[in-house]
Amino acid sequence: MNAALTRIGAGARWLLWALREASGENRYARYAARARATGGEDARILTRAEFERHRIAEQEADPRGNFRCC
Repeated sequence: MNAALTRIGAGARWLLWALREASGENRYARYAARARATGGEDARILTRAEFERHRIAEQEADPRGNFRCC
């Protein structure tokens, strides 16, 4: 019984990870972790809203990447 619950828990964690990756939810977490690791103690880390605004502005500014018709 305990082994079955462990496998179910592992499957649920994997599913949650896959959904967060597919939806882009993990982008900010990866950015913040990298900024903390490379920026030192005085590094300014963007808020979630600032990060999303910056990411969307870059996406809209580049006509080649992430093509969207509308």
